[in-house]
Order: sequence, then structure tokens, then C-alpha cells
Amino acid sequence: MSTTASGSRRGGGIRRGEARAGWLFVTPAVVIVVVFLALPILLALWVSFSDWNGFRSPLSPNVNFVGLENYAAITTEPGLDQENFGRSVRNNLWYVVFVVPLQTIVALLLAVQVNRAVIRGRGFFRTAFYFPSVTSTVAIVIVFQFLFTASGAVNALLGFFGIDGPNWLNDASGVFHNVLAAFGVTAPPEALAQDGPLGITWWEWLAGPSVAMSTLIMLAIFTTSGTFMLLFLAGLQAIGGEIDEAARMDGAGAFRTFFSVTIPMLRPTLFTVLTLGLIGSWQVFDQIYVLGGSTAGGTITTPAFLAYETSFNDLQWGQGAAIAFILFVFIILLTLLQRWWLRERDPKGMGGASRRTRRSAGSDELRRHEPDTASAVVGADATDRALLSGADASEHDDGDRRERS
Repeated sequence: MSTTASGSRRGGGIRRGEARAGWLFVTPAVVIVVVFLALPILLALWVSFSDWNGFRSPLSPNVNFVGLENYAAITTEPGLDQENFGRSVRNNLWYVVFVVPLQTIVALLLAVQVNRAVIRGRGFFRTAFYFPSVTSTVAIVIVFQFLFTASGAVNALLGFFGIDGPNWLNDASGVFHNVLAAFGVTAPPEALAQDGPLGITWWEWLAGPSVAMSTLIMLAIFTTSGTFMLLFLAGLQAIGGEIDEAARMDGAGAFRTFFSVTIPMLRPTLFTVLTLGLIGSWQVFDQIYVLGGSTAGGTITTPAFLAYETSFNDLQWGQGAAIAFILFVFIILLTLLQRWWLRERDPKGMGGASRRTRRSAGSDELRRHEPDTASAVVGADATDRALLSGADASEHDDGDRRERS
């Protein structure tokens, strides 16, 4: 037996060479990841700290290390570069604020309706809702261009009801500014007219998405809700029917069951949908590129498109790489914040104590009360014995009286 154990420790027997075979199969994938993913990321990181202009090799001796100059030019140094980056962040921030919640809600509602057993043709509706997600984004953007032009179908429909529609894809006015203008507020208060983060005034930060960006928000919800619907549908089908039946037996209505039972059980799926939606919303590029990027007064420009334009058009590759890495940090921080927000929370009154601590505390409490319980039982037994003895004595006296009589 000892010989067998020593042989297995040396990797002998039928498992001999298993590790080498595993590395042999994994090596091509590792090489591809290193060559086409890891090395380009490291090279882009170097470019963000250099003054490379796109000519020759970024590893050429003529390329100089400039430290954080590229990052400072777009974040802290006042100028056009900082303003362009600030506006792109503002545009993308409002895009994320509207797209992520709305596409999640729409996808969940579609999944709930498709998952209903009473609906007929569920396969058709799944395909119909999912179809925009597999259609070319460029084709959908071009269709939206025809729909939302000044003389397009949307304005024609609005004109039928006597509404003069805007020039959707070229209107740079903010949605919230338009709402305030309807109440006569057309100029910012003095406090909001001052510069805010990234060289943009607070009045501009609070403008909301432009009318042109609102069109892209509708486009994003239309194209992505189908994909997330399938994820929610898989999560709903994993919830057993007995759970809903138990909730109904406890007296919970459909509304209470959905928010108190279904939504908590969909927490992993909800985290996946929100994470994918958040990452995709901060990386939006192709729709902006098809529409020109700088149209509507730059109110549809995003950091992803600005990184491309700064690098390929302005040949400021260092700043373009810096924008890309700042965007990467944005996504990581927001994902961690979202993970913290959706974390499993302790029940009320438990605080941050672990289960082991709560279990030991409960055991101590039980042991603390054990003597009282034991004494109560002993007291109860003594009382019962006294009552029984009294009852026996009374029965014996009654028997003696009957015999004498």
C-alpha cells in the first residue's frame, strides 16, 4: 500500500502525464489571450503615459515618457480638451441613467408576460422580442434616422395630432431645460452658472439628455431589452411553481408575491442584467459613429467615441488612451458600487454579526435560561406529586367511611 501511495505522489499510474497533457491543450488559448489581449492592453497603458503621435512604433526611442500629462490635460487643466471630455462624460452619464433602469424594467415585464402559462404563441413572442438584438446595429440606426428626421414618420404622426415635432437628431437642447423653459425658466441661477466638475457648469450638468440623445436612448432600449428578457425568462423558469402557490396560500396577492418573492429570488439574474447593461451603456460607440458623433452640438458624443476621435482624427494617441483607461476605471467603480447595493443584507436587528456569532449567542442565551427551566420542571413535578398524594389520601378516607357504614 505504501508503494502505491508513493507511486501516486510521483504522478505514476494511469494519471501519469495528465498535467502535461492539460497544459498542452491550454497553451494555444493562453498564447492567444496573451498576444491579442494582455500585450495590447499593456501597450495602450504605455501609450497613455507617452507622447506617441501614431507614427513609427510606440516602443521607438523617439517616443518620450510624459507621465500624467495626458490624464491631466483632460481632467484638471482648463481648456478645450477638458471641456470635450467633460461633455462626453455628461452625455454618457445621462444615457446610462435612463437606459439601464428602463431597459431592465422593460425586459423584466416582457419576461413576466412571456412566462405566463395562459399566453399562446410564446415562442413567437420570444423570437419577436429578441429579434432586434440580433439585427445589425448599423441597420437599426439607419432606420431610426429615417423615422426621426425632421420630415420623418415620427413627426408626421405628431403632426396628425397637431404637434410640431423637433428635428430629433440635430436638437442639442436638454430635456430638463426644455421642461423648465415651459415654465419660463430660461437662464440659470447664479449658483448653477459656476463651473462644476471637468470644466462644465452645473447648469449644463443638470440639462439632462439632449433631444438627440433621447432618440439614442429609445434605440438602445429597443435593441437590448430582448436579450435581457431571455435572461429574466430563464430566471423566472428556475423558480418553482410551488413557491408562488405557497405565497398565495399565505394570503399574498399577485403584487405582493412579485415584489416580495419573485424579485428577491431573481437577485443573481438582476445583478447580471444590470452589470451587462452598465458596461454596454458606457461603451456605446457604433450608434454615435453612424450618426457622425459631433452632430447636435456634440451632445451625443461619448467617451468611447471621443477616445476614437482624439486618437485617429487628432492623432493625440496618448490622450485617447488616457480617455479609454479613465472609462475603464469608471466602469469598474460603478460595477463595484452596484455589487455593494445588491448585496445580501443581514436581517434587522442582527447587525454585522456572522452566523456563527449569532448561533453561539443563541446557545449562551439558551444555557443561561436552562437552570430556570429545570427548576420550573422540578417544581411542577413536586406539585403534581403533592396533588396525587392528596387525591390518594382522600380516596382512602372515603373507602374507610363506606366500610364503617
